[in-house]
Amino acid sequence: MNQPAPAAARPQLVGVHRIDCRGPGDLSGVQALIDAGTLVPADIVAVMGKTEGNGCVNDHTREYASMAWSHLLAPHLGCTPAEAAQRVALVMSGGTEGVLSPHFTVFTRRWLEDAAPVRHNAPRLVIGTAHTRDFAPHEIGRTAQIEATAKAVREAMLQAGIQRVEDVHFVQVKCPLLTSTKVQQALSQKIEPATRDTYESMGYSRGASALGVALALEEVPATKMNDAAVLRDWSLYSGRASASAGIELDHNVVIVLGEAPGAASPYRIAHTVMRDAVDAASVRGLLRECFAIDPDEDDEALSGRLVNLLAKAEASPDGLVRGQRHTMLNDSDINATRHARAVVGGVLASIAGHTALYVSGGAEHQGPAGGGPVAAILHVEDTV
Repeated sequence: MNQPAPAAARPQLVGVHRIDCRGPGDLSGVQALIDAGTLVPADIVAVMGKTEGNGCVNDHTREYASMAWSHLLAPHLGCTPAEAAQRVALVMSGGTEGVLSPHFTVFTRRWLEDAAPVRHNAPRLVIGTAHTRDFAPHEIGRTAQIEATAKAVREAMLQAGIQRVEDVHFVQVKCPLLTSTKVQQALSQKIEPATRDTYESMGYSRGASALGVALALEEVPATKMNDAAVLRDWSLYSGRASASAGIELDHNVVIVLGEAPGAASPYRIAHTVMRDAVDAASVRGLLRECFAIDPDEDDEALSGRLVNLLAKAEASPDGLVRGQRHTMLNDSDINATRHARAVVGGVLASIAGHTALYVSGGAEHQGPAGGGPVAAILHVEDTV
């Protein structure tokens, strides 16, 4: 079972599988890997999915996919579907606009004994997960969510055996949003929520969650963390946070991906920050500098080793991309987050050579305004 390891975690062997799907409830590809013995359900610790909904408040493809996974895992884990969702970090991000392909990225973890013979002195991929408590409606988008997220990030780092914040390369958070029912619940208690707009609440929740990551990773001082900073002070951000809001939960789910020496994983992870939605140069530089792969010269090596790119996308809040006006924020028919996913998805697909990429929209306090963090997971070598 994937139970948390003791403090100063034992070495871990992490596996990563990118699996295509025909719809949010299609786990036939997952089942095929289980049947083949390639994927052991008891080893699954986290799933990051891209589903083909609109990514907005009423996107129930996220809930559908999470439910499908919970029911698949429950009999293998010997628990109820609800318990399976607590034991495995299920993060579903809606929206596969443009060329993005629906898929699941599945992380497995196996704890090794300290004396295990297969160890790497060089850093290798490790993973840790944690859950916050449930949030009251008025806490979403505010300091309470920032602080709870920071606490969960630290817990996940400890579980993963990551001792330095520099060794964290990507933190995925799934966070709640405000429905009209939750808004009324707060108002009935004479407490004003961060916003009464349900769609806007997604940004508040993502923003507060990202600031929680920044706090935990020491990217922003604690003295600057308060309610007024959320969605107002764009100078505050995390270069490694990715937050996705959804209707399917009331708490935050946190997945920390990083590296640690001594891990037995045949994967590495590195990150960069796109300064805007068309910043392909930063991603190409990441691949060259961290993995010695030039995507312009050796696309075969890249396609053979790249598992996935994990990225945030955002319509620049100042209405400009490199000095030229964009209209994403003025489109009343299509939400700006949908435009942004399509743009960044196309840019990254041109580098990766495939379209099953994890691109999440809405990058409030996740990278500089208009940009966003990107992490690359690559296969390094085979191990046992």
